[in-house]
Amino acid sequence: MATDYDAPRKNEDEVAEDSIEELKSRRNDAGSSEIEEDENEAAENFELPGADLSKEELTVHVVPRQDDEFTCSQCFLVHHASQLDHVDENGAPVCTECAL
Repeated sequence: MATDYDAPRKNEDEVAEDSIEELKSRRNDAGSSEIEEDENEAAENFELPGADLSKEELTVHVVPRQDDEFTCSQCFLVHHASQLDHVDENGAPVCTECAL
């Protein structure tokens, strides 16, 4: 909880006014006035200006696996040979991240 150290302190009379029952009733009143919004619905209705990418065509240049790379048998990602941890009993390579 953030504390504003520059705010004036309450005197004894103000502290006595803030009873626990009064604070609880304020909390309940504040919670009932909030409107719950579905996050998915809000995200669908939110549009960024100039973000219409429906007519855009993406191109990806695919490079074949190089001689100094391997495909991990656990995560199926292509790694550099320096990331090879071991070869399992079936002869399949396993990267250092999957070996943990």
